[in-house]
Amino acid sequence: MDTKISLRPAIMALIFGGLALSIMLGLRQATAILLSPVAQDTGWSIAGLGFGFALMNLTWGVAQPMAGALSDRYGPIPVMIGAVLIACSGLLLMNLADTLLWFNFGLGILVGASIAGCGFPVILGAILKRTPLERRSMFQGIGSSVGSFGMFAMVLIAQDLVEFGGWHFALWMAMAVVSSIALMAFGLRTPTLAKLPSSETNYANLSLSEVLQCAGRERGFILLNLGFFVCGFHVAFIATHLPNFALGCGLTAEVGAMGLALIGLFNMIGSLVAGWVGGHFPHRLILSAIYGLRALVIAIFMMFPVTELSLYIFTATFGLLWLSTVPSTNSIVAILFGPKFVSTLFGVVFLSHQLGAFMGAWLSGLMYEANGNYDLVWWISIGLGVGASLIHLPIREEVSEQMSGAKTSGNQVIGS
Repeated sequence: MDTKISLRPAIMALIFGGLALSIMLGLRQATAILLSPVAQDTGWSIAGLGFGFALMNLTWGVAQPMAGALSDRYGPIPVMIGAVLIACSGLLLMNLADTLLWFNFGLGILVGASIAGCGFPVILGAILKRTPLERRSMFQGIGSSVGSFGMFAMVLIAQDLVEFGGWHFALWMAMAVVSSIALMAFGLRTPTLAKLPSSETNYANLSLSEVLQCAGRERGFILLNLGFFVCGFHVAFIATHLPNFALGCGLTAEVGAMGLALIGLFNMIGSLVAGWVGGHFPHRLILSAIYGLRALVIAIFMMFPVTELSLYIFTATFGLLWLSTVPSTNSIVAILFGPKFVSTLFGVVFLSHQLGAFMGAWLSGLMYEANGNYDLVWWISIGLGVGASLIHLPIREEVSEQMSGAKTSGNQVIGS
């Protein structure tokens, strides 16, 4: 490592970007608390509201490559501030809506788009560009872990706010918390690395369109997209429907909320461990192990009656595997294509994640309405986990041959 490279920009991005990510991930996780009380208060169906949550995940995914590209071009600050304005507009519309259509528009379109502006590709991309190569996996793990704190804290806070003042009151409070991201964004006014280690190739003269064409032909990138689709399905199904699943098992709404909080709490540990392990073992093997363990954990959970204790054990264990996929996935993207357009490229992978999330949130609601339970969705999740475990094994962790073929003469290694 070049000891002259300062870690201050990376640490600043880690602190302020991590806090912003924490709030946005917390907002996304806490919205699941609204599913049952909104349905009971308005008479709207679980399937109808479930579509709004599914649409939020889909919009988040569609907007993510665009948010990543804007961040690569103009930096993360204007993207994050724009996300705050959009999020507050969506939360306001949800609060004032008197029809399911407008509620779902505020949640599914506006809130969904806003999460992209402070999502993993933008925040972790900013951290990665400010971090020396050998520390990237660990710093991304720390960033994911800090972001996970919001998933733990905001779910519990949201449940208390709903019980104290109702779901309308909870939405007003959410607007106030989200607004603070506008101040945190300025903590990322730090430079990217002026010089990369000589061992890392940076195809600086390639345009974004050329890199995207290379990505479309790279088998490893395609496999990453397929794997992240499964990740999105798992995450959205559980994050959206766990409180209602708990109620269907004869448990209370508080138990479901605590389960979501445990996911956020243990995800902090899982992300840190994944970041550290990523500096010592191949990322593809880490991802394969995570998806395989997800399938195993769900299968064991389904083998026994659901009790408060078993649900807590399941959510804590699954929390260790929740976002631990992110550091290795983003690291492979950077290995394949370099850091220059990493926010955009990880945004593309995240779009696949959110397509899976859309299916996980929406289809789960439909299957619940049709069958009165989520059993089929759990078994589908097991099969998807096994498949995702296998497809990561062929990925090669080296500069994409597509990039090598596209490299033009005279390219030089320069700063990102």
